[in-house]
Amino acid sequence: MTVEYRLDGGALPRRLADVLRPELASLASEIVEEIRAKIPAYARPLDGPYGKSIRAGVQHALSLFIEQIANPDASAQKCYEVHHKLGQNEMREGRSLDDLQAAYRVGARVSWRRMMRVGKRNGLSSTVMSQLADAVFAYMDKLASVALDGYLEAKATSAGALETWRRRLLGMILQSPPAPEAAIAELAQLIGWTVPEQASPIAVQALPGTGHNQRKPTLDSDVLADLDGIEPRLLVPGSVTEARLAGIRAALPGCRLAVGPCVRLEAAVYALRWARKALTLAQHGVITDGQVIRCDNHLSTVLVHSDDLLLETLRDKLLAPLRGLTVKQRERMLETLRAWLDTRGSVPDMAGQLGVHPQTVRYRMRQLETSLGDLLHDPNQRFEMELVLRAAPSGRPLRRDVVLPGPRDRR
Repeated sequence: MTVEYRLDGGALPRRLADVLRPELASLASEIVEEIRAKIPAYARPLDGPYGKSIRAGVQHALSLFIEQIANPDASAQKCYEVHHKLGQNEMREGRSLDDLQAAYRVGARVSWRRMMRVGKRNGLSSTVMSQLADAVFAYMDKLASVALDGYLEAKATSAGALETWRRRLLGMILQSPPAPEAAIAELAQLIGWTVPEQASPIAVQALPGTGHNQRKPTLDSDVLADLDGIEPRLLVPGSVTEARLAGIRAALPGCRLAVGPCVRLEAAVYALRWARKALTLAQHGVITDGQVIRCDNHLSTVLVHSDDLLLETLRDKLLAPLRGLTVKQRERMLETLRAWLDTRGSVPDMAGQLGVHPQTVRYRMRQLETSLGDLLHDPNQRFEMELVLRAAPSGRPLRRDVVLPGPRDRR
């Protein structure tokens, strides 16, 4: 922690520190006993480490208050660290936030009660006493705020809460648009997650017949995960190495994984969208990588399928001249057209790819010339035809009902 708070050195005379210093030890004991008497949660014996931390917190608070009167430049850092840790311990001890805040209010009241007696005994003016009252209660409010931060931090990093906050952080990063950088950094610091410059999202899909995985998967601590939502996903800092991927596969054996590209953190929401699309294409047989899909290897395929209705419209437009052929004839023509595009029109290469005689290739090309005409010679339309053909699963013909629809009701 680096928060700083200082008393107003011009408001309180420095000699007041000498007046208050002799009261320190007995005042600390009085505060502790009053807290125990007024708040049932603190009535337990204060033996052992817990009692020691309570007494140390009170003593540090009083010592710093007096020291800052004598020397306004005295650092509060050590005291704040003690009270931040005190707040953490209170949460772990199971005490409520109300009890913690009440303890600071009791401490402020007891301190002020003692200082009124000291002021009267030493003839301090009403002006100085008024300034002292303001300083005491402002100081205790600040310490209570520091302890509150510690309490909430400990609560956020408890087992159940930590998982909730980690999912919340993942959601902030992958929402569209992403949450502000400052909000992400604040929550990441709270749960102890180092914000990376780049990250790789992974879309997760349970394989058919595997059932719900009741076992909580064991993932690396820097991997953010939300596996209970409608669209399960992970976020891995940096690139997903083979070793990292092996660990994730072992943790999620019944799932298909689509590893998105490694991108800047603010672009992770888009990379996840591409990974999710790759899973859909795998379901439809367009991508055939098996249980793990590396989206880096399929970006052009994902791009081509980014608008399925537009793709279907383009198919209708380009390949309508083949609608009059039989299914078998059409499949041969499309297979030949794909080979022609792949080999840049080399008849020997086409014959080798198709496994037919070169004369058969020439015959089919004459048929394509008759059906498609100028489409084969227009660079833009050749490019569009290649997009359409590459959208089909490799080695499989395009389906008639998708590629070459006749008049039908488009519901």
